[in-house]
Amino acid sequence: MEPGGYRIVDGEALDATFAALADPTRRAILARLADGEATVTELAVPFAMSQPAISKHLKVLERAGLVSRGRDGQRRPCHLQAGPLREATAWLADYRDYWAESYQRLDALLGDLQDTGRDAEGPDASARGAARAGGRGAARDSGRGTARVAGHVAAPDAGR
Repeated sequence: MEPGGYRIVDGEALDATFAALADPTRRAILARLADGEATVTELAVPFAMSQPAISKHLKVLERAGLVSRGRDGQRRPCHLQAGPLREATAWLADYRDYWAESYQRLDALLGDLQDTGRDAEGPDASARGAARAGGRGAARDSGRGTARVAGHVAAPDAGR
């Protein structure tokens, strides 16, 4: 981990992984290989493309380290190699954590703003706001011209 809690990653390997995953055919091949090994012929069955085209996709997946090919007599079965996917997932997890923390801070700020607005308007502010909004459970947001409905802020109506 680098300072700040972020992972040190091999940029070229991560680039190759994401480039390989950018194509839906390659993602479908990986999904199939997650169920077990398969030959090029077996992998080509669900696609409207030739075996050489599937082989080209497999070469991209191999270069990214996502697929390996073995030898079983005349058969050359392909195998999923999950290591690069694990690395990509770990890299993405850092950003998932960042966004989760950001949303938690935003929720806390919105809660504080709502509490401040309720304190300024008095204890019956939400009931009065619901009555003004036609009893639909909406409340005005501290006179700013936005309506709060089920936790979401809606833009003010132009006609009001």
